[in-house]
Amino acid sequence: MTEIIPHWLTKQADLAPEQTAIELTNGTTYTFLELKEKSQSFARKLQTLGVRKSAKIGILSTNHIDMVIAIHALSYLGAVGVMLNVRLTEKELNYQLNDAGVELVLTQDNEKMLDSKIASFSDVWNLHGTQSELSSEIHLNEIFTIIYTSGTTGFPKGVMHTYGNHWWSAVGSMLNLGLSKHDKWLAALPMFHVSGLSILLRSVIYGIPVFMLEKYDKHQFHEALMKKGVTIASVVTMMLRDLISQLGDDRYPETLRCLLLGGGPAPESLLEKAKDYQIPVFQSYGMTETSSQIVTLSPGKALEKIGSSGKPLFPAQLKINAPKAQIGEIYVKGPMVTKGYFNNADETRKSLEDGWLATGDLGYTDAEGFLYIVDRRKDLIISGGENIYPSEIEKTLSAMEGIRDIGVIGKANGTWGQIPVAFVAVEHSTVLTADNILTFAEKHLAKYKVPKEIYFLNQLPRNASNKLVRHQLKDHLTDNDFQSH
Repeated sequence: MTEIIPHWLTKQADLAPEQTAIELTNGTTYTFLELKEKSQSFARKLQTLGVRKSAKIGILSTNHIDMVIAIHALSYLGAVGVMLNVRLTEKELNYQLNDAGVELVLTQDNEKMLDSKIASFSDVWNLHGTQSELSSEIHLNEIFTIIYTSGTTGFPKGVMHTYGNHWWSAVGSMLNLGLSKHDKWLAALPMFHVSGLSILLRSVIYGIPVFMLEKYDKHQFHEALMKKGVTIASVVTMMLRDLISQLGDDRYPETLRCLLLGGGPAPESLLEKAKDYQIPVFQSYGMTETSSQIVTLSPGKALEKIGSSGKPLFPAQLKINAPKAQIGEIYVKGPMVTKGYFNNADETRKSLEDGWLATGDLGYTDAEGFLYIVDRRKDLIISGGENIYPSEIEKTLSAMEGIRDIGVIGKANGTWGQIPVAFVAVEHSTVLTADNILTFAEKHLAKYKVPKEIYFLNQLPRNASNKLVRHQLKDHLTDNDFQSH
């Protein structure tokens, strides 16, 4: 049976019309009523362009109020939003557009040469709208968005999210973190990724404001936490490191109750430092396929279980294909988990069985059932028969004074099969040599885990969510412009 609820934006506009929905850095705000009216107006203009139910519509934009309006407008039409990463090349974008059968791309500008028809947000605003009926209800089992995975190996896959996936993601988060009438969520993660999009949808479902940054800027982010009444913010490891470096002798206001940390395992040294600064960091674990977080550390365990991602959210389940306390692949199940990949039955069959999603991530649970993420299965380094987890080396070396960023990968080796090598970006005022780093590593790591080569980069490759793009490091292994030891 199809589950149906009132349209969530219309409902929120009725319940709290004067409540702020979106707050911008220039001081402009939009209430839920204003957001509803603008989104419905935009939807009627899209109908003029022929956008109809189930049509695949690309959205190519950084965080912008018109992007927010466009996403909600598609929900009033029953169209499917294909969220496009602005950092992709035209070739990469066109692959996704063709794979998803996108009919129209909505964008801030139309400079890219794309295979689909393009309309800028301003083009749409200049159109006359229809008087047609808009959806007054949401069918939770219908597809709302498609977001392509990063495609670190092979071609990217389009993860389908139903309205129900997004709904249960929001409900699961709220049941863990709680909800206050004073809550305001800071959004700097891009809304073309599920981590950013989920903030927008939580806002509408909870009836709380989002303070939105167009893109991540460490000074703006810090200022927003200090002065804008933010209570919750979503971050990745690099962002947390930036915040700590800016705090000095200051402390964040007590009203900041949660920094929700995702995007991969964080070094315990960094988490301990955050604890010293009284920053309320809650680690979480999730992926595009789980519509954002699916495992999160609860507020009561945040300091006791540093390094853990917590337990599955209330509607979710977790299992590991290994005995307790041993490392194995992580499987998750729940109503926030995707039903599969668009137009890709083979990959869906490989990844999903009886509702259980094989994540491709490695981890273990402790005696109390708390999850600890170790690494991506595909990033595992096997050297002389020993399993080496890049994240363990990264966590250890990131505690060294002067290291600003680090990434570790395996390099093919005739004797050992693979050897670990490290790529390091140092603080601008610091002089570090490969020998300094290796001496530190030898004190803290087993000999077989010590990187055999150190490469110095000005900046490590990271995606729009500031996650390390590990596979791009391989391009530098034979690049003579970089110093190796």
